[in-house]
Formats: sequence, C-alpha cells, structure tokens
Amino acid sequence: MKKIYKTLRTSTLLFATAVALLSCQDFLDKEADAIVAEGEAFKNFNNFQGYIEEIYNCIPDKEKNYWTTSWNWGDDEVFNLEGNWHMTNQVDLGNFWAWQAGRLSQPGAWLDKPTTDPTSTDKFNHALWPHAWYSIRKVNIGLANLDKLVSASQEEQDLIAGQLYFFRAWWHFEMMEYFGGLPYIDQVLPADQSPMLPRLSYQECADKAGEDFAKAAALLPIDWDKTSVGGNTAGKNQLRINKIMALGYLGKNYLWAASPLMTNGASVGGGNTYNYDAEYGKKAAEAFGQLLALVESGQTQYSLAQFDYKNIYDHVKADGATSRFSDIFYTTGQNWLMPGSTEAIFRGPSTDVNGSNWNTTKTFGPKVAGMIEHDNIIHQPTANYVNFYGMANGLPLNDPASGFDPAYPFRDRDPRFYHDIVFDGFKYVNAAMPSDMEYLRYAGLHTNGTMRAPTNGSRTGYFIQKLVPHTANKYDGAYNWSGNLHIYLPYMRLADIYLMYAEACAAFEGATGKSTNFTKTAEGAINTLRDRVGAGHVHASYTGDRASFIDEVRRERAVELSFEGFRFNDLQRWLLLTEPPYNVKTSQEFDRLEDADFFQTNDPREARVANFREVAILTRQFGTRHYWFPLKVSDVSLYPEFAQNPGW
Repeated sequence: MKKIYKTLRTSTLLFATAVALLSCQDFLDKEADAIVAEGEAFKNFNNFQGYIEEIYNCIPDKEKNYWTTSWNWGDDEVFNLEGNWHMTNQVDLGNFWAWQAGRLSQPGAWLDKPTTDPTSTDKFNHALWPHAWYSIRKVNIGLANLDKLVSASQEEQDLIAGQLYFFRAWWHFEMMEYFGGLPYIDQVLPADQSPMLPRLSYQECADKAGEDFAKAAALLPIDWDKTSVGGNTAGKNQLRINKIMALGYLGKNYLWAASPLMTNGASVGGGNTYNYDAEYGKKAAEAFGQLLALVESGQTQYSLAQFDYKNIYDHVKADGATSRFSDIFYTTGQNWLMPGSTEAIFRGPSTDVNGSNWNTTKTFGPKVAGMIEHDNIIHQPTANYVNFYGMANGLPLNDPASGFDPAYPFRDRDPRFYHDIVFDGFKYVNAAMPSDMEYLRYAGLHTNGTMRAPTNGSRTGYFIQKLVPHTANKYDGAYNWSGNLHIYLPYMRLADIYLMYAEACAAFEGATGKSTNFTKTAEGAINTLRDRVGAGHVHASYTGDRASFIDEVRRERAVELSFEGFRFNDLQRWLLLTEPPYNVKTSQEFDRLEDADFFQTNDPREARVANFREVAILTRQFGTRHYWFPLKVSDVSLYPEFAQNPGW
C-alpha cells in the first residue's frame, strides 16, 4: 500500500500535486496498470478500505492547521494588530491572492500549503487545494478498479463504492465554494496526454456532484456500527462516511447551486440577494427533508445537543442531560474525547490533540499582562456581528418591539449570546490570582478598559468563548495537559441541516415552504433551533413576507453557526460580500457606569452603561471580482480552457 501511495506523491505541485488534471512526474514513469499490480489494493474489502483511509487523512483540520490559524473571513472577526499577516486581514484588504502558499509571511491559511504529504499525520501538512486534486484522482482510480473487488460481500462492495462517490463530490464541492465552477474530474485521466477539460459553470458542476452524492446516499448505511462490516470496529466508526453525511451534502450542494450568486452571477451585485433558483431549492429541500425525517423519527445516531448550562461562566452538563452544547466544539476532562457530541455529522481526523490545542486555545483571549502566554494573536468578534445576537424574545436588536435598551445592552439577550461572547464585566478568571493582577479578573471591555487594546487585548469590545472556554488562561489553566481539552470544528452538524432546510424551503415558498418528505415548514425548522436554546420563535411580522423571513433565516444562521468558518461563503453566495453594512467591521464603544465592586456581587448582564455606540474599524473595498478567489497563475497557464476567474 505504501508503494502505491508513494507513486502518487510529489513535492512540486502543479495543480497541487497535479494528480487530477496533470499526473505527478513519479506517476508518469509508471505503466498504466502499475498501480494495481504493485499492491493488490483492490482485491478485498480490507485492502480497498486501507486504500480509502488515506483520503480521510487528507481532510484539513481548519482550526489547528498552524501554530496560529485563520478560518473566519466574513464580517464576523478581526485579529489584533499582530495578526495582520493572517488570511482574515488579507481578505479585509482585498488581497484574495493570499490563499496561496507563499503569498503570506507564514502558512496560516488552510486552503494551501507550500508542501503537502497525504500520508502525514501532522495537521500542519494538510490543505484543501493540493489534497483535493490528489484525492479526486485517487477516488477515480478506485472507482475504475471496483470490478477487481471480487472477494467481497454486496455490503462491502456498497460501502467501498459509496465512500468513493461521496469523496469525489465532496472534494469538488469544497473547492467550488471558493473558486466557482471547475472541471469535474470523473475519470482517470491518461498519464501520457495533456488534459483539455474546460471549466464548467457552477451549476453544471453541482449537477455532477449531486449525482455522486445521491449515489453515495443510496449505497451507504445510516450507521456503520449496525452493519456486518462495521461491527468489527463498533464504536469507532463515527467518522466514516454514511447516508446522513451524503444526504446532508447532497442538500448543501443543491442549496449552494440555488443561491443568488450561482443563479444570477456576481456582476449584478446585492440587488438580487433574494433571487434563488426555485428548482435547485426544491432539490435541496427534498434531500434535507429526507435526512431530518430520519433524525426526528429516531432512525439515526444524531440529535441536537442539549443547550443546558449552569450559568454564563460554566458550560456544564445539566442534571439529567444526555448531551452538552459546548461538546460540539470542545471537550474538557473527558480523556481527550473528540468534540461533536450527538450533533456533529461530518468531521475529519483530529491528531496531536494536546499539542495543537495548546496553541489554538491560546488565541481567543487577552494577552494583557501575561493573562495568556503564547504568540500574540487574538481572534475577536466584530461588534457588527455580535449585533446579530438578538433578544431572548426572538426579535432582532433593531426591531422597535424587541425591548433592547442601549443603557442595559447585555440584558435579556438571546441565550447563545451568553454562551458564545465575553462582554464587559464578565468574570474571566475563576482561580486565585496575585493581588496585583486582580484588576484583570473581570473583563474590562468598555472604552479604554483594562482589556481594550489593539495590540494585546480586544479591538472590538468583545471576546469569543464559544469555541474555547474562557478558563483557557494562565490562572485557570484549562489548556494544561490535566484539562484534557480537545478542540475540533465539524464541517457539518445537525443544526446546520435545519438552517439549510429552512433556507431551501424559503427559496421557493417563504416561511410556509416545506419539502414533500418532512413535516416541518421553513419557519418550523428555525423555531426548532430556537426552542433548543430557549429563545422566542420567529415573530409573525417576519413570516408574511418572503424577503423578511429570509433575513431572519440568515440572522439565525449567523448566530447558530458563529465563528465556525461558514460566514464568508454565506455572504458570497447571497451576493452580500460587497454590500453595506456587510463590508464594514465595527467596535463597540461605551462608558462603564458601574464601579469595579459592582461585578463582584452582581450579574454583569445587569450592568448599566452610557454612550453605547458603534465605531467603524475598517471598510472592505470589494468589487465583483471578489466573489471568487483567483486561481493560481501557474494552473491557468496550463491550457486555455482552464480560465482565470473574472477580474483576476
């Protein structure tokens, strides 16, 4: 097997390993049948599954892809000033070339790497572009050799074929999100011929990906543990591709194809933000509907994690709860249990958990006075994004009926606000502190506060605690070995399926839209998520008008999936990336009226402030070309049919 893998490896990337459009030089030296002859990779299930395992290994771990990493590129996040080399800031500057390895001062983005090794278990060695082309070629070789799988049951044959069809579609889809339509490689390209495959339109690619996802869904089981083959590895099959993953991505693929950018093109701008392709929307709704019907009838291993915690400081499992919301993103004290809880649907492998978490956990809080000792890089939420967290009654902040009071801006907010966001007066440190450090126990995030600094504090007036606990600081020590802290952000989770189902149904029928195979309407799907957290339902004033309801679906998506890496692609596909206010990042400025002693005995949600206002940090100067990333010059120079994206 290792010999087979080595024949497909190269250190010089042409189309990032060139394994899909141009084969690497090592492979060119081989006879056409050498791959099969060298290892008998395809003769039985165990060998064939071993061949596929390397594809799983190639899935990038976005949040642990470097010592400090960047994955939120929308209007949701900024770094402190020392993080300006990261992809987040490069996107702010309009430098979309920065996704390519060598165009950043360090390899901190997960889309590309200067060198890659598909066999490596080092999380730093995996990136989307190179491993996508490598894996697609590997898939096509596997599919071309399915007839050699003679010593296998029908179940085993279906499992192998289903995984291969899924991965061919998945790797194409992940690239399409950033680069648009590409050649859809569904055959083993001859090693002795130059490819001339043209780029397809986005929707043409989506049609081909949809066929592969549908094949995978038909072939794969819901739960590998309940198959004869999977029984041999029972309890260890959570990451293996199954029917639910295939249905989820089948729906996502069609929803993206239905979206305004893919339907209208980038040149028309935000004026068509509500103009979806209804037919693709219906296809997406049917795929999501089938999935959700299986989930809600108890036929799957997935369910929404319970949103129960003791208070705003302790994200602990409530008495009687069978799952915990925070466990979707990180686990502590559970012997390095991989995050995901009952909700994560699609994840890749997570390796070197302590070493990588040691870095990631230290990039979300203040570095003031050594509060967190690490590279001076801080992920922080923009104030404009925090505004999407509405009120507990379910209304957005800017609705006159919401009850939002700028004199008490942290009172009665959506419960997810308190779970996800660190705000002024929040008790940041629980453990004992030296007396001269006590001034940092409660977050000083008001204007000119103790944790407000563009260099080593917050530029925006907030920190994030959704993905990393606030106890990941020097005094509480959650990032120490004894904490068993493990972080991983799933590529897809169940809440996202409800959100995408609602959007797909709204695309063709508004709040009352529904699929033919699931009982809930678009409105009902959103309310399911709000019921989970104890927030108010979508108000009737937003359900009668399709555009107003879509706005609420999008706001719900912003809150539920905050900082998980989806926002850039959402703004892009909605044709809002270039449009105000989505191109502006702001800070929250206000004066604290309570003295420091107030926070020792009172809930910070009840703190009174003055002069509550937003101030622009930056405005992103984007044009229509920024709706797609530029392709590599070396790649678009290969042949005329592989054209550069417009404007680049």
